[in-house]
Amino acid sequence: MALKDYLFTSESVSEGHPDKVCDRISDEILDLFLAEYPEARVACETLATTNRVVIAGECRPGPNSRITPDLIRHTARMAIKAIGYEQPGFHWQHAQIDVLLHEQSPDIAMGVDAAEGKDEGAGDQGMMFGYACDETPELMPAPIYYAHEILRRISAARHAGELPDLGPDAKSQVTLRYVNGRPVGATAIVVSTQHREGLTPAEVKELVRPYVLAALPEGWMCPESSFYVNPTGKFVIGGPDGDCGLTGRKIMVDTYGGAAPHGGGAFSGKDPTKVDRSAAYAMRYLAKNVVAAGLAKKCLIQVAYAIGVSKPLSLYVDTLGTGEVDEERLARVLRELVDLSPRGIRRHLGLSRPIYARTAAYGHFGRPPESDGGFSWERRDLVDELRRAFN
Repeated sequence: MALKDYLFTSESVSEGHPDKVCDRISDEILDLFLAEYPEARVACETLATTNRVVIAGECRPGPNSRITPDLIRHTARMAIKAIGYEQPGFHWQHAQIDVLLHEQSPDIAMGVDAAEGKDEGAGDQGMMFGYACDETPELMPAPIYYAHEILRRISAARHAGELPDLGPDAKSQVTLRYVNGRPVGATAIVVSTQHREGLTPAEVKELVRPYVLAALPEGWMCPESSFYVNPTGKFVIGGPDGDCGLTGRKIMVDTYGGAAPHGGGAFSGKDPTKVDRSAAYAMRYLAKNVVAAGLAKKCLIQVAYAIGVSKPLSLYVDTLGTGEVDEERLARVLRELVDLSPRGIRRHLGLSRPIYARTAAYGHFGRPPESDGGFSWERRDLVDELRRAFN
């Protein structure tokens, strides 16, 4: 029997966190290739440390591509600059950037490419999950949504010049109390943010307090004794100068904050033939539409693929005891509404576009769909069809 009264915690990290710097660079490079050639194949991994960036992985650009290692290095520098790193230990102008991308393995390409009598196959084996719930208007779990929102507001203020004493690197953590299965308020909030030399923790706390209060629903602020800001006492050295960063190391931050399972595959730097990314987006799309249609208050969906095979091996739908309809039938209807082959997902959601750098921080889910196709997996355009299917 599920608990009704409990505490649940999720964390977020800012765009200046070392791992998120790497996610941003990887996705900027992916966008660079997709802008030139929508069918490009990219699996780009980034490592960042003190004034050093290493970009590695595989790619298959379009014919007569004009993307050079120098252009890739420039793209990485512009990403670092946009985040805000102009520090002695990590500076967009001075960091050494090594580009080690190589051609996609022909063995992988053979499994993915369409051929006579064979549709485009999945870029890897694995299982992917999507989740939605009615805890927030965005149909996201409340702890991760508010953890993101705190950092989004602080970041926007920093970029606007309102918080010049704060640096790009930051983390948040939100613990919410649930009563009868619904979130009712915060019991603890942690914010750690990079700052200039000389600020005390108390001063940093007062700088971030208004943004925390603005991010939370009215009356949800935790007790003062459980509001922790820079609890180590000092956070001047940050970003890749303080800790090594790697692409794909914040998969729970990127998804549901631990409120739902994760298949294990990261997103950033991967083109949409990689089902680690595209199928996770598709499962969020399906789960969100199920909840938006009023068919369940919570919906968890798993899909599984084999490398080189176009059709999914399985589709599992669980409404976690909140459903209004039969789950087996719901799974059948979802497969009828959306072609879940890699090509079908890419076409349905319009994923072969340079829309990925914006996903690299503050979560891939719970963001509004954008006019150029960004966050297309957050659309609610299946709601009417789902309601008709179930009267």
